[in-house]
Amino acid sequence: MTSTLVPALASGGLVGFSLGLVGGGGSILATPLLLYVVGVASPHVAIGTGALAVSINAYANLLGHARKGHVRWLCAAVFAAVGTLGALLGSSLGLVVDGTRLLLLFGALMVVVGLLMLRPRGVGRGEERPVERRTCALTAAAALATGGASGFFGIGGGFLIVPALVFATGMPMINAIGSSLLAVGTFGLATAVNYARSGQVDWVIAAQFISGGVVGGILGMLLATRLSAGKATLNGIFAVLILSVATYVIFKNLPATTAFG
Repeated sequence: MTSTLVPALASGGLVGFSLGLVGGGGSILATPLLLYVVGVASPHVAIGTGALAVSINAYANLLGHARKGHVRWLCAAVFAAVGTLGALLGSSLGLVVDGTRLLLLFGALMVVVGLLMLRPRGVGRGEERPVERRTCALTAAAALATGGASGFFGIGGGFLIVPALVFATGMPMINAIGSSLLAVGTFGLATAVNYARSGQVDWVIAAQFISGGVVGGILGMLLATRLSAGKATLNGIFAVLILSVATYVIFKNLPATTAFG
């Protein structure tokens, strides 16, 4: 297990940095990093281990953003509570899907997310809507859908949660990033519990991954606070990274998948 220490710490640092910087990208990078950098053999173990690590790192980053006043607690709590139900249902379905097919679907989702991130959007420009029945209903609907995707693919869902929070509430981007981390952590924990019950979590690698993520998360949060005005540029750069990883995941698994067909 000592051979995994350096790659796990480095990979965890990258995931934590992403969570602190843009509130997402943790699990969408964690699974490929665990498989192809750390060397975890099973896709399901990579998903379960990554979900646990991202959950802990998200909660750690949440505390940092909360201290800076970036968290809208009521909206964050509604999103996390409703979305957890979707995450539990999605992760139960993901466990019975063939690992190779799951990775191919995961790669396709990464392509969609990357392309959506490249689209210019006027997030955070409107007025923040009051917390009322319609706002809570929109938030709950977005949470259920996002939670389901999060659990199925073993991702924290930050890149889906942040724009969903902005759409439902009109809150500024920096507040959506901070608020999203409660849901990211909760979704990841729900998925990790489901996978741990099936023995699909490597606890040693998870601890190594989390250790690197704490340091990366602090750096990402500090940079997010300073460069919040340039978030579109940062999202564009990260979108290119996601699309690159997605291409690798898809082509890595296409031959094995066609064998099942």
